[in-house]
Amino acid sequence: RRPRRPIKPADASPSRLSSHKAPMSAFAAPVAHRASVVPVVSVRRAVPVARAVSRLAGRSPQPRVSTVPSATGDFAPETDLELSDLTAISPVDGRYGSKVQILRACFSEYALVRARVIVEVRWLQKLASIPQIVEVPPLSASANEFLEKYLAEFSPADAQEVKKVERTTNHDVKAVEYVIKDKLVQHPELAGVTEFVHFACTSEDINNLAHALMLKSGVNAVTPFMDEIVNVIAEMAKTEASTPMMSRTHGQPASPTTLGKEFANVAYRLARQRQQMSKVPFYGKMAGAVGNYNAHITAYPDVDWQKTAEEFVEESLGLTWMPYVTQIEPHDYIAELFSCVSRFNTIVLDLDRDLWAYISIGYFKQRTVAGEVGSSTMPHKVNPIDFENSEGNVGMANAVFEHLSAKLPVSRWQRDLTDSTVLRNLGTGFAYSLIAYQSTLKGLSKLETNSQAMLDDLDRNWEVLAEPIQTVMRRHAVEKPYEKLKELTRGRRVDRDGMRAFVETLEIPEDSKQRLMELTPATYIGNAVAQANDILARIEAIKK
Repeated sequence: RRPRRPIKPADASPSRLSSHKAPMSAFAAPVAHRASVVPVVSVRRAVPVARAVSRLAGRSPQPRVSTVPSATGDFAPETDLELSDLTAISPVDGRYGSKVQILRACFSEYALVRARVIVEVRWLQKLASIPQIVEVPPLSASANEFLEKYLAEFSPADAQEVKKVERTTNHDVKAVEYVIKDKLVQHPELAGVTEFVHFACTSEDINNLAHALMLKSGVNAVTPFMDEIVNVIAEMAKTEASTPMMSRTHGQPASPTTLGKEFANVAYRLARQRQQMSKVPFYGKMAGAVGNYNAHITAYPDVDWQKTAEEFVEESLGLTWMPYVTQIEPHDYIAELFSCVSRFNTIVLDLDRDLWAYISIGYFKQRTVAGEVGSSTMPHKVNPIDFENSEGNVGMANAVFEHLSAKLPVSRWQRDLTDSTVLRNLGTGFAYSLIAYQSTLKGLSKLETNSQAMLDDLDRNWEVLAEPIQTVMRRHAVEKPYEKLKELTRGRRVDRDGMRAFVETLEIPEDSKQRLMELTPATYIGNAVAQANDILARIEAIKK
């Protein structure tokens, strides 16, 4: 045998291993350029193959080998991005920012600062109304006008002044106090009472009331969307009251209902949770460091501070006074409120999933929107994306609500600080909820009932009439009615002729037999129509 020829060094040189210049990054390369990149081939395997080809072709081996550059460093983070819809970390402030803009005035840092300023100013006005506190005489019309103008015109720029002071104090509530004092010295009368700003208060006296004001405002912003969902579904219940539809229990055909009745079920459940939500009070306290008015009574023992606090919370701020507290208001009402919203959201999620499934079996068509794309590769698709979006955002909302509901009522002894950082997320659950509500409403607006598909489904399942037939047989003492229908129908398809043939064999009164002969899956709907038509009256009754 002839000895093998040694491989020349040039055969394996880099210049001979690749026939093109590699791009800087396969991720960043233009599409046309990326198409020319050939798969990576091992040199060790390529050379013997090339030698074999060389023997056949009579030329030197020239293996084609390409390397794909590493993408390391392509996604190096930038550290100087300005905050915008594109650079926000949370989709609540980024992608979905326009959907929740209404909540910025309720739950943002600016909203919190503004609410604290309101509480501090109202407390000063309350102190001025107490005769025993002679150091703060009743405020003149000019002084009150100055304060009211300050509150009415309080802006994000004013809040920025507070944040600027906070960088020095490292205490957010104290920064509010200092900024208010600086404002009051601009009025001669108020300049003399600046030390009564934040008088006898602990930070939590201000914070708990500010949070209650924010929550009340946020609920007022979100509930119109909740009410709209209830109203839209209730109207759909009325519209589709007589549209027969196959029920499904355990995913299998069951006794028929109507589409309207199923919408009515959802509308009533939602209305009930919405009403419970409206009954949750917004509690507040103004009781000092540990809830006993210690400093208040020491300074002015003749003042009924408990009564003063109750009047302030309820009359000055429009909240509900909490008589028994530690340093903090216990936050139980927040947990109650969030639990109500979570239950409402869970029902919305239940609706989202049901409608998603009904769309998938053809009970609903979806109106197409010009320009929309359902799939990047399947042009025909019209996906139920609104209900999917709602479901996902409901999950995010309820995850936040669940944590806050479990965390906020728990505090070590008279107070720890773990609630402080958590309370800064009061608006997050509402934001995700609001995104979900808008998606559900959008999805509902696209639905077109495919009543023919529902009728066809009913006509394929005559075996669902086994229930009424065996029930009538029981009435007339026919032996083993359930067992006979089970033998006829369980796990089998039975058509109209088969069911009627069975009914013909029954020894029952003629009027009962005739009623069964006339029955169809589409007419076997009980009082579903009446229930659907009653939904608006039932919802009104809940509100009373």
